[in-house]
Amino acid sequence: MQKIKKTALVWFRNDLRTQDHQNLTEATQTYERVIAFFSLDPKKFAPTVWGFKKTEKFRAQFLLESLDDLRTQLWELNIPLYVHQKAAAESIPELVEDFEIAALYFQEEWTQEEVNVSNAVLQKLSPSIRIHQRKEQFLFHPEDVPITIPNLPEVFTVFRKKCEKYGHIKTLAAAPELCERSSDWPLPKPLPSLIDLGLDEVSPDNRSAFPFQGGSKAAADRLQHYFWDSKKLSYYKNTRNGLVGLDYSSKFSPWLANGSLSPRTIYWAVKDYEKEIQKNSSTYWLVFELIWRDYFKYVSLKHGNALFQLGGILKKSYQWKTDPTLFVDWANGHTPEPFVNANMIELQKTGWMSNRGRQNVASYFAKNLWLDWRMGAAYFESLLLDYDVHSNYGNWMYVAGVGNDPRDRKFDVAWQAERYDADGKFQKRWLQQTLFP
Repeated sequence: MQKIKKTALVWFRNDLRTQDHQNLTEATQTYERVIAFFSLDPKKFAPTVWGFKKTEKFRAQFLLESLDDLRTQLWELNIPLYVHQKAAAESIPELVEDFEIAALYFQEEWTQEEVNVSNAVLQKLSPSIRIHQRKEQFLFHPEDVPITIPNLPEVFTVFRKKCEKYGHIKTLAAAPELCERSSDWPLPKPLPSLIDLGLDEVSPDNRSAFPFQGGSKAAADRLQHYFWDSKKLSYYKNTRNGLVGLDYSSKFSPWLANGSLSPRTIYWAVKDYEKEIQKNSSTYWLVFELIWRDYFKYVSLKHGNALFQLGGILKKSYQWKTDPTLFVDWANGHTPEPFVNANMIELQKTGWMSNRGRQNVASYFAKNLWLDWRMGAAYFESLLLDYDVHSNYGNWMYVAGVGNDPRDRKFDVAWQAERYDADGKFQKRWLQQTLFP
């Protein structure tokens, strides 16, 4: 197919990769020239109504590393990546005019803040601009699941079984093609620093269970290690509730969250592993977790802004509090529960927390302290390297008893600590030694 002799713009959001990226592939197959854009909107780094920043230094650092890696990969395709510290609605119309853009490609979002950003951009563009947007985030794409959004089951198990039996997972998108690059185009400016974003620099902590960098290359290296070099995938189900070390879980979630790695890439790698190495409950369980990730995206598609409301999707009423002192004690690891404290200090120092830790600290926040669960969710949003709007708020609703947990459970934190940290190794790692003589 002969390419159109015009320029297309690919607006990157939480899809920071060049592989398995249908929008990028289509743009490079259709247009002779392609440029790329990412917005470091100052709003993403501004204080929230809760008093802390919407994005703090750990996730911001991981994002900058991911953008640097993406810029390198795009440059090899003759595609410059322009990163601006202003809103997309300001930058994209300028890029459209400066580069005579004929088409805009971007990832479709459906949560309110992201939709507002998309609408603000589209309202400023001429109708002559061809708009292409796709949902690039799923393992099971909405076109390929046997369930309509209004009929989505409110229990994960029902959704999972239907997907496993009737769903279809697409093959990976074709690799993007080499483009022409104009000598008239300005070179992209260097990426800003954390200081430029109004954040403190990150100090590495050698206790971290996630010492990895952002970007697709680091994600590919991690997959190579976890699957093929160490074969840790074969033991995933047995170790996934761990607390200390690099390999107790796959650690793919930060790259999945900003789109440096696609869920389909992981899925098809699992299928290759099962053919070449071993198929067992652990290989199944990793895909199981990817389906959980999908489920929360479908929950947000069905329920919309209920995801961010105090009563959640169940519209249940509890006696929630917004006690600043209780919140600060929880955030700083000053509660009566050492296991909660250790996990919160790990998060504060590294931007990472295990899945087991997250369930316990969230349950303690919502079911013991009875604090407004949305404050806890927003704090996770600020700090977690792997923040994903659907999984974060879906999981917080679930734990708080206003989401998709039919049993409305409360975690016995002391019992959990005894079971998952019986020797106190994790707690000793993050708390003062005097607590553990």
